[in-house]
Amino acid sequence: MAGVNNMLETVREDDFVEYFLFPAIEARNETEEETLLSSILDKANKIVKKYADDYLWHKDEFRLSPRTSIHNKLSHIDGVKENLPPHLYGVSHYGDNIEDEWFIVYILQQLTKEINGLIARVHDADGEFILIEAADALPRWASPETCENRVFICDANIHLVAPDSVDEEDYAISVKEAVSQVREKPTETVASIEVQNAIKDKLSGYPEKAKENVHRATIYVPVAIAAILKHKPTLIAFAVQAFCNRDPIDTKACRAMKYFPPENRVLTSVTFTKCMYAMLMHSNYMPDRRTGWNLPPPHSPSFKAHLLGVKVACGFEILATQAKPSADIETDRGWHSYLKSLTDKGYFKGLLEHSIEHNNLLNKAKEYYVDHRDSMHYSPVVGQEILQLTKTLDYSVDELKRQEQNLPKDDDDAWLNITPEELDKMLQEKYGQKTMLSVNNNSDAAEFTERVTNFLNHVSGMEGVEFPDEDPTPVRPPRRKNKTKVSFSQDTKPEPTPVNNKVNFDPNSFACAVQNILNFVIPEDDSWNLESDSDMSEYEEDNYVKDESYQEVKNKMQQYMEEMDKELAATTIGDSFVKKNGDSFDDVENFTPVDINVNALKNILESYRSQLGEAGPSSNMLGPMGVHLEPRNSGGNAN
Repeated sequence: MAGVNNMLETVREDDFVEYFLFPAIEARNETEEETLLSSILDKANKIVKKYADDYLWHKDEFRLSPRTSIHNKLSHIDGVKENLPPHLYGVSHYGDNIEDEWFIVYILQQLTKEINGLIARVHDADGEFILIEAADALPRWASPETCENRVFICDANIHLVAPDSVDEEDYAISVKEAVSQVREKPTETVASIEVQNAIKDKLSGYPEKAKENVHRATIYVPVAIAAILKHKPTLIAFAVQAFCNRDPIDTKACRAMKYFPPENRVLTSVTFTKCMYAMLMHSNYMPDRRTGWNLPPPHSPSFKAHLLGVKVACGFEILATQAKPSADIETDRGWHSYLKSLTDKGYFKGLLEHSIEHNNLLNKAKEYYVDHRDSMHYSPVVGQEILQLTKTLDYSVDELKRQEQNLPKDDDDAWLNITPEELDKMLQEKYGQKTMLSVNNNSDAAEFTERVTNFLNHVSGMEGVEFPDEDPTPVRPPRRKNKTKVSFSQDTKPEPTPVNNKVNFDPNSFACAVQNILNFVIPEDDSWNLESDSDMSEYEEDNYVKDESYQEVKNKMQQYMEEMDKELAATTIGDSFVKKNGDSFDDVENFTPVDINVNALKNILESYRSQLGEAGPSSNMLGPMGVHLEPRNSGGNAN
């Protein structure tokens, strides 16, 4: 039953980031722990307010709560219960805006820097996600499995608690033990300067960067919504989420507009995050004119303000409609979201619906939800707050009308559009190779083919290609079993490891086969020789081999090859290949060997020209190898 309680407590959407702050305190009892934690919490909240007071959170804000050492909390990532040291705890959902997650990392850095002795740990559904940015600089023992519970922030620096030996079969370490090592051996656990710089680059620009991530726009909304947003601007985030995630029931509410009718509207200026603004702009919706919405023509300068206002108003209407009486759980939208998450996480263990065991688990989940709904992410408390504001908020319609004349200018939303060239540049800066080989007509063909050959011949494993300038034999500890983790690369998703049906795969034979295909190499044995019967020797007793049809097919194939040779001999296709200068075969009259290197380079360049600057086989193949094709300055084609 303990496992059931743990799942009820920890089930959440996958867009969460969980964080812990461990202070250096010693207390004789729980009461003293609570007093010390409350004092540190007050300091932490002042620091958070300094950096995040004006920050517009996409979903959940950064929030800390004290936990004494008697709290046995289940770790959401590894499923291991542990009695943690006294700490401050928080969990936030960041939705579609990944910037919130990294801003939380920045706040944790500042907290550990300004509060002496504070050590932070942060992770999300993918595990120790901050190491993704420093994947190229990690020590060779580090992998998603071995780094679990070993990544911390202390004095604004990243700390990695290394395992005692690379020969260990199990790299599990308790959070309590890891925190002790960071506190007792700060110089030994601090990560390399390369790792520190990678994280600093990711967080560079904060907190000023947060101001660059907002967009101000004018919207035309019902007066009640304008007054609510003046009173509490952060509610815009919930309205955008509600509108963009609407379902048919929500759409029905938008046609009624019971709480925010469109009869009396005003212009008001609202601050969105860029993510919210983009979501709203790209969410297609045309209101029903019978509701009372009267939009100007699409080419009108005021059309965007009107349409944005409709979408925001619908978002507030959905939130108000979802605010249900607390006793009516079956019509509570939050309950159904919570129940769906429980089901997706395997809470019901595949039990038959309406069975006794299933009903017992369902009733237990209902009891837990009713007791904790006000503190849960699925709570309709936002809608209830909006309804309360419509009844108690004092505002003047005339004053809102007068403020229409002095609204700030809208921010330019040209950032919504990006050209293919800008996208290519961004991708190159983010994922491109640091060293590139530029290719044009004057390039050394031998150097080009050598680069391609080295790439094909280099070692690769199941975790990806090892480029020629990397260490081909990294020391990695054995992987722990029964774990599904994301790799420390930015485009990798967790995949389940099959338990049975093992596939026997010889990477050396596979690489050799691919290389032979690319080089047009015929195997040295006589298995492909039509004149040889050695490949069929073991099948001499087979009735099919003795059948005349086999010999007939064999003769037809030989005849086909001879006819093809005659056809090619009558063409000039051989003249299309570049020959080697000064090389010839004395024993073969009028024969000059083909220059393989030059022809390979020539064909690649011709393929690139046919792409006309777009993506194609040549650029897609050579890009990961670090080979860059130079376009002609005047015409956009390759030289």
